[in-house]
Amino acid sequence: MSKQRIGVLVMSYGTPESLDQVEAYYTHIRRGRPPTAEQLKDLTDRYEAIVGGFFPLRENTNKQVESLEERLNADHPDYSFVCYQGLKHAEPYVEDGVEQMVKDGIQQAVGIVLAPHYSHMSVGSYIKRARDKADELGLSIQFVDSYHLHPQLIHALSVRVHDALQRFDGIDKSDIRVVFTAHSLPESILGTGDPYTEQLLETARAVAAQTGITNWQFGWQSAGRTGVPWLGPDILDILRTVVKEEQIRNVLVCPVGFVSDHLEVLYDLDIEAQQVAQELEMHVERTASLNTDPLYMETLSDAVYSKVNG
Repeated sequence: MSKQRIGVLVMSYGTPESLDQVEAYYTHIRRGRPPTAEQLKDLTDRYEAIVGGFFPLRENTNKQVESLEERLNADHPDYSFVCYQGLKHAEPYVEDGVEQMVKDGIQQAVGIVLAPHYSHMSVGSYIKRARDKADELGLSIQFVDSYHLHPQLIHALSVRVHDALQRFDGIDKSDIRVVFTAHSLPESILGTGDPYTEQLLETARAVAAQTGITNWQFGWQSAGRTGVPWLGPDILDILRTVVKEEQIRNVLVCPVGFVSDHLEVLYDLDIEAQQVAQELEMHVERTASLNTDPLYMETLSDAVYSKVNG
């Protein structure tokens, strides 16, 4: 008897595969409006600063998708899981992933986003695109909305916080400010009942409880450059404030809203935030990204399997 095949659409934001694809990528983010020369240079400079001549960012997602497929089939040998990528702003797009599943004869599928926290502006938009295409093609698909309190996710993040605190040699743990961060969104979500901010705080509280941290706060990063207000305070402002108002010079940043090394981590935190830290004579560290950590793969595997036959 052959195993039932389950397609898994693994969705994420997407990134260019090389520097010469940055303009097309940026144009897609801007809904078909090409960036100005100044905007394009700014983004290209950021990518060049973190990758140099080698462009590893897409490979992070590829490895996560491969690792999840391996984990699902090891955890649940009664099924045959096949993972497909669906990216928001780069090929293969979300719709491409759904279409490929149908071409491959997949009849039952589960969709999951490489982001633990739900917002209708982020995860919700991926799900809508995937569901619309699946409905068009007659594919049965269930979706994981969030997994922000999965025990193995909290464990993985807690291990990273514990390990990173060891880098503050000779500093008492209670004197180190831990700042949990996530990608900012427009403030307008606050009036819509969107769960994004509360889910992020729930993750932060759980990690703080598991690591015994009491000196922590939540901050935001990587806000879009638009004419509307975005969620704050921004991590750069937090660094300036804690030095000036609280004389805190040791800060650990834990970007709980991100699951892999990409531009928002490698540039916004490792370069931009570090530049501010140097100006302020601060010691700032960040926790390592989850990437293909087995605990994160277990989190994703459990979340996907919970939707099988659901």
